[in-house]
Amino acid sequence: MLFVRLFILTPFLCASITRGAEIKVENRVDIMPVWSGHPVGFCLLTHGKRQFVGFYDADRNMTVAARTLDSDKWRTVRLPERVGWDSHNSITMHIDDDGCIHLMGNMHADPLVYFRTDKPFDITTFRRIEKMVGQNEKRVTYMRFFRGPKNEMILTYRDGGSGSGNQIYNVYDHKTKTWSRLLDTPLTDGQGKMNAYLNGPTRGPDGYFHLCWVWRDTPDCATNHDPSYARSKDLVQWETAAGKKIKLPMTINTPGLIIDPVPVKGGIINGCVRIGFDSKKRVIISYHKFDRAGKTQVYNARLENGKWKIYQTSNWNYRWYFSGGGCINFEIGIGNVRVAPDGKLVQSYRHVKYGTDSWVLDEATLKPIGKASRGPTRPKELNKVESNFPGMRVRWRRSSGSCGESGVQYWLRWETLGVNRDRPRKPPLPKPSMLRVYKLKIPHTDQKKKDIK
Repeated sequence: MLFVRLFILTPFLCASITRGAEIKVENRVDIMPVWSGHPVGFCLLTHGKRQFVGFYDADRNMTVAARTLDSDKWRTVRLPERVGWDSHNSITMHIDDDGCIHLMGNMHADPLVYFRTDKPFDITTFRRIEKMVGQNEKRVTYMRFFRGPKNEMILTYRDGGSGSGNQIYNVYDHKTKTWSRLLDTPLTDGQGKMNAYLNGPTRGPDGYFHLCWVWRDTPDCATNHDPSYARSKDLVQWETAAGKKIKLPMTINTPGLIIDPVPVKGGIINGCVRIGFDSKKRVIISYHKFDRAGKTQVYNARLENGKWKIYQTSNWNYRWYFSGGGCINFEIGIGNVRVAPDGKLVQSYRHVKYGTDSWVLDEATLKPIGKASRGPTRPKELNKVESNFPGMRVRWRRSSGSCGESGVQYWLRWETLGVNRDRPRKPPLPKPSMLRVYKLKIPHTDQKKKDIK
């Protein structure tokens, strides 16, 4: 299936950092040794003066740690879940309006795994909730908590598998502590022939929630095709880029959704489709595909007067062809188009041949006209692998939520081997690595900018 979640381990940093200034480590707190045989997404959640971490311990058990920010001591609880070899089985958490913690994880087309605390901020009161709504909860993947237009607590996830799945949206009632469907039907429906890999919904500067996706026909990642788009003001009524109302669920046959008719084996992949905006608040969808010569290029599709205009941004002499199932290593990664604090339009990228950098884009043509200065996301010494086991890599996860302290970022760090197509590895395996939280002081940041995920 896929690997899209692995991008959250090494996000691009979008904040503006003063040139020459140093990022300082203000504090480092060890949690405990953790599983290092393969990467899985962990969760760091900061809520005011409290901090919570969801992870898999050295024995692969799902574990939650909690502390107050003025303490280096963690309180931990182990939950009755154990991860196998699937790098899709990440952990996510969210705190509701009453302070209760909601946790989901260890699912890749698996039955619902959902825990909630009975008492605010008290991880010792986690209790398994067997069902949310009671339907479409047997094959859950890619769960995500977020807040709606009225600050509603919403959960979205895929019901089904790669090549055959629907996107479900639930909304939480704080009074009754129950979930119900936000939508009467799935948002997207693969009709048993495909599924949508979505990015978003992302609230834009125009007040809309923007959503983009690619369709995929089978577990083979080469069968991605047809980048698509829709938008909504309330997450219930959806419309096309041209402003025409959409009858849900959205399918491959719904008129007006496809941005660019990229075919199967056309070089587009889920996990590399991004939502951005220019200085005029026009939405830009970024992705890569093969050009006429068969080389992999970055394309930026901008919504102009209700129609998509597609611009080729890169001019690389390299072809990345991918295929097969399971988590794979990405040779190319792209960020969303955004307006930097200095007013320039910029876009970041990672490339196996051309390295990691950021373009300054001409706003009219979306062509590179220079390189944007990108300060380091962390002190370089923190990216040095501590383990002497061959193949180990540093993993990072930036905290969600907020501590309310200006110029401060919290990051989770640990080390693992790389992805292995979700297959078991034969011994010898590396020793568990230390899971740590770093408090970093950023000299100058634009606090409105966030990670590209």
